[in-house]
Amino acid sequence: MSTQSVPRPEYPRPQFVRRDWLNLNGIWQFETDRGDSGLERGLLDRELRDEILVPFPPESELSGIGDTDFLEAVWYRRSVVLPAQWAGRRVLLHFGAVDYDTTVWANGTEVARHRGGFTPFTADLGDIAGTGEEVVITVRARDPKSGPQARGKQATRYANHDCNYTRVTGIWQTVWLEPVPDAHLRRPRITPDLAGSAFHLELPLSGNRPGHRVRAVLSDRHGEASRAEARADLDLAPRLHLPVPDARRREWSPDDPHLYDLRLELLDAGGQVVDSAESYAGLRAVGLRGKAVTLNGRPVFQRLVLDQGWYPDGLMTAPTDDALVRDIELAMEAGFNGARLHQKVFEERFLHHADRLGYLVWGEFGDWGCETGGSSGDNQRPDASYVAQWLEALERDYSHPSIIGWCPLNETYQKLHDRITQLDAVTRAMFLATKAMDTTRPVVDASGYAHRVAETDVYDAHNYEQDPAVFRQLMSGLAKDEPFVNSHESGTAYSLPYRGQPYFVSEFGGIWWDPEAAAAESGEDRTVSWGYGERVRDEDEFHARFGGLTEVLLGDPDMFGYCYTQLTDVFQEQNGIYRFDRGRKLDVERIRAAQLRPAAIEEQGRS
Repeated sequence: MSTQSVPRPEYPRPQFVRRDWLNLNGIWQFETDRGDSGLERGLLDRELRDEILVPFPPESELSGIGDTDFLEAVWYRRSVVLPAQWAGRRVLLHFGAVDYDTTVWANGTEVARHRGGFTPFTADLGDIAGTGEEVVITVRARDPKSGPQARGKQATRYANHDCNYTRVTGIWQTVWLEPVPDAHLRRPRITPDLAGSAFHLELPLSGNRPGHRVRAVLSDRHGEASRAEARADLDLAPRLHLPVPDARRREWSPDDPHLYDLRLELLDAGGQVVDSAESYAGLRAVGLRGKAVTLNGRPVFQRLVLDQGWYPDGLMTAPTDDALVRDIELAMEAGFNGARLHQKVFEERFLHHADRLGYLVWGEFGDWGCETGGSSGDNQRPDASYVAQWLEALERDYSHPSIIGWCPLNETYQKLHDRITQLDAVTRAMFLATKAMDTTRPVVDASGYAHRVAETDVYDAHNYEQDPAVFRQLMSGLAKDEPFVNSHESGTAYSLPYRGQPYFVSEFGGIWWDPEAAAAESGEDRTVSWGYGERVRDEDEFHARFGGLTEVLLGDPDMFGYCYTQLTDVFQEQNGIYRFDRGRKLDVERIRAAQLRPAAIEEQGRS
């Protein structure tokens, strides 16, 4: 297959780039294993019946399969010759994401197991095949339809329903090979220190060797700005300090998303480079001041949009890298300065483009799928795999400057009572895991509900009231530290009490507007489409409602931001600013104008 015909050919890990790599996207053998009996039936040892276009999931049109029924297990197989020029190095096999429980074999030998549909994992091919030799890669992905599982918005019924969409099974992000020396760099942790005008680097290593050193070089368009070295024969993760000279200091922000180039090197005892990678970094600081969330010491009102990252033809996989860029551009055209990346760990290239474009994002986990249907006081039962997968996401995304907050859980509705439940334990575990991995960003323990961690950095609520006047009344208590809090319809609390933290409405709007359905439907018939509240009668009514709702939040001096639902329509959910195919359905300039009035918390911060 020629390079031009490889789908999603771009480098998948843009903040840790090595020169040598091989993209394995393209045609793979494929077979559905509905009874999950493939291992017993010999699928590991034979050719598979069908073909699929990786990295698109088998439920998608782009995969060439388009099977939207439940897929209990699926198998992939591909042979590849390891490049001769990689001689003397170990070969790593990387998977961007595979849904859900994955086993990988190379020439019939198991090389990896991984649980989780959103996070990357790696198999070391070891001595299974040498350079110039062929290796047969076989992948089985199990995706059971029952039991607690972090699914995000994937439907657990046959058809799409409510705000749940066509399932994704198996490989849905890039698969690739990479050669590394026995002693090599692992993914760095890059921490900006705006107050100290510096970057702090942790450079984890695969192991220590006598005489080895690490070196980092920071540069910008004027050339080298700073460099640092440290011994690499003592600490498993050497630390480096890279000062930024005053003359070369540029803060990363939405107005100026400046990125420094960063070269990372591992040197042997003779000073020769044995491993190297290219990276980048943004110098910025996120802080909390009263009820404000600050960026570089200044309140920046977060005009966020809910982005679910689904595509008509690729489902959770963007058809092209340009499609990722376009989603950010569409949001910015409409006046948003960022997004909640909702119920999905987005592929890393999206974050790369957010870094480049100055787009603020909240990293979130696709936690939906732990609802057991049991007692309303113990109905959410996330397990240990939630914590493990979230830690993998944090490790991958820690160094991206565009991420300004973390949200491990979303709408984990469960009544609060005097017993500590599994939800309580896992919510606290995910909050503490986030704080342990990252002390530099705020964390909301669970978006909307249920807030089970008293010391959560940020408190929020979801409110889809459509009448601006009623919405204003519901939001009026924040000045008295009595904000709107989601609760059970009976009035029973979901969350621990608010304690004066920065507060925002992290879901609102969702205005139901589908021009085609409006002509075809009547009343409350939602067989074709749905949104929140009563559908607006025309576009002017949409803009009046949108402007009224946003004005309430922009005008509140104690509100640090909002998140409007949502960027695009998604299947039957017709409440987007844009159509599912990203086409226009509204006057975007009017939406932009409604949002760009000065926010009260920003005006207050300047006084």
